[in-house]
Amino acid sequence: MAQSSDNNSLMAQAAKEALVAAAVSFGLFILYVGIETYQDINNALVWRTRWGLLAVFVVIAAVSRFLVVGFIKPHLDKRKRDKAKAGIPEVSDGKNFFQRNFLKIALIGLLIYPPLSVMLAGTQGSLKYVDNFGIQILIYVMLAWGLNIVVGLAGLLDLGYVAFYAVGAYSYALLSQQFGLSFWVLLPLSGILAAFWGVILGFPVLRLRGDYLAIVTLAFGEIIRLVLINWTAVTKGTFGISGIPKASFFGIWSFDVGAANNFTKAWGLSMSSAYYKIFLFYLILALCMLTAYVTIKLRRMPIGRAWEALREDEIACRSLGINTVTTKLTAFAIGAMIGGFAGAFFATRQGFVSPESFVFLESAVILAIVVLGGMGSLTGIAIAAIVMVGGTELLREMEFLKHVFGPDFTPELYRMLLFGLAMIVVMVFKPRGFVGSREPTAFLKERKAVAGSFTKEGHG
Repeated sequence: MAQSSDNNSLMAQAAKEALVAAAVSFGLFILYVGIETYQDINNALVWRTRWGLLAVFVVIAAVSRFLVVGFIKPHLDKRKRDKAKAGIPEVSDGKNFFQRNFLKIALIGLLIYPPLSVMLAGTQGSLKYVDNFGIQILIYVMLAWGLNIVVGLAGLLDLGYVAFYAVGAYSYALLSQQFGLSFWVLLPLSGILAAFWGVILGFPVLRLRGDYLAIVTLAFGEIIRLVLINWTAVTKGTFGISGIPKASFFGIWSFDVGAANNFTKAWGLSMSSAYYKIFLFYLILALCMLTAYVTIKLRRMPIGRAWEALREDEIACRSLGINTVTTKLTAFAIGAMIGGFAGAFFATRQGFVSPESFVFLESAVILAIVVLGGMGSLTGIAIAAIVMVGGTELLREMEFLKHVFGPDFTPELYRMLLFGLAMIVVMVFKPRGFVGSREPTAFLKERKAVAGSFTKEGHG
């Protein structure tokens, strides 16, 4: 009888919490979801209601709160009490639920981001958010993860990383136009060509370290850019290459308007470029996940441990019998390959490439993302890319700043000032970046005390 009364009171409390959650979500979303403004045929601004979509948000909030209060939380409390009764100690790593499941939550958020943008802003209205705040950021995440292999893991300062980005983009643009090869053939081929140029760069810098290495890599990036400008017979110089073919949905559907197997016609959808951008978003997300997986696996392999040894002390690395030549070349090649993949994706996304997209500033931005995020930390680099690239995109949306600083105020001109301020602040308070970590992959599991007698005898 007492248990039934407790269940009834629990359900009543859960229902009350659900009603409160429904009321709060209704107040939060009524202006953003329930009401939509648009321009009619007379170019007048009118509004319409979307009560059905608003009801979906309210119901989701209410049901979620009801399940948490009525079922999930009591179940977790019961498990905790049972463990206490059984004498099982509570093991805590000092992290809350969000910290322990950060990667899962982030991945789920990225997967639902495009459909959520379509729900909130409409098919055409979501184009800006998916492209500028989604694809653009993920491209820089992939580039920064590629540079992280060279700088963060191997400790080789590379100021010309944008050269491999350019090689991948121009390889895709030229080969797709001259030979009609598809995106799925040219994506790995662009990476292989960029890796080849990474090895070409690696050979002259095998004996260089520090500032000298940085100068040579900077020169390599400028050489590639000048070749793209002056080799007009192939690259068309400063005019760039336009009309680059779009990527297809694994060869099944095309996103070209006049194609017989057009994606929107096949599914009976209204014609919009937003579907292509959503496809590209999931494509670059998959490439980023592949890059992260390969980086994590390589770091645990002997080659990854050799990179870390090279980063810490090259002389000690040689004394351990590690071949520093192959270690450096593999770091340059794999980092360049990832940059080539990103360049091929950039070309198919833009449909146009020119030397102006591969200036030294791009290398500086990518390197700044790696340093701010924390060299060697994939999570920190991703956060830094979101803050820096997303912050730049937000500046473009802040038109109200022109009313504060005057009509001639151009927010993009202050991007480098913000980069510099961010670098100073992070380096003062977080010298190793947002999530900086220099812990080696291989280490002793336990600390063991060594007697002084062994140390004296040379055994410690």
